[in-house]
Amino acid sequence: MRKLFAFFIAAALLSGCQTADDALTTSSTPVAVTGPAASAIAGDMASRLAEQIGPAGATTTIKMKKDTSDFATALEAALKGWGYTVVANGKIAKDVKPIELSYSIEGFDGQVLARLSTSSIALGRAYTPTAAGAVPASSLSIMQRN
Repeated sequence: MRKLFAFFIAAALLSGCQTADDALTTSSTPVAVTGPAASAIAGDMASRLAEQIGPAGATTTIKMKKDTSDFATALEAALKGWGYTVVANGKIAKDVKPIELSYSIEGFDGQVLARLSTSSIALGRAYTPTAAGAVPASSLSIMQRN
């Protein structure tokens, strides 16, 4: 019993040794991706999503949040180009069960990290913006959920 008490005292004292400077920090920030870079990233991510969720069918509807950013507009257009029905205003027929898609774009060390998520899969990839668009700077990260 005495050893257990000593252990808890030692653990409590040592837990106070971590300062704010020891905390993990991140340098990622939301970034506005525009023009050719937005189109290139959205096109690549849409094609990778299509590879994972299968071809668009007559009943395949993707629901996105309404957003007027260049990336959101380019992503919606790219998904429609792959044959998916995209709903961004929330109005869906009662008999349709949409695939809910969330996305994010963040800047990190001069690159752009793009992520797409559904309830069953999450995709991520880093890109390097160029004058003509963007080029992949990493391999595609795929996380499948059960």
